[in-house]
Amino acid sequence: MTTVNVHTAKSKLSALLHSVEERHERIIISRYGKAVAELVPLRHGDRTVTDNRLSDITFHADPTESTEEEWNDV
Repeated sequence: MTTVNVHTAKSKLSALLHSVEERHERIIISRYGKAVAELVPLRHGDRTVTDNRLSDITFHADPTESTEEEWNDV
């Protein structure tokens, strides 16, 4: 884990972001020697994986059915 001060973080932000993105490095940004922030890589979830809890959902009606009648009764 790398620690940099605010001035260095401002002047080398692109390089720091590259380290975080490519090397999955965590970078601490400090002010007056005290850690104040951390640059960390974002975790991107796998959009092709279905959540198992979805199998517990039960539809009691056709969710694609028109709801015009419901709106006209209001």
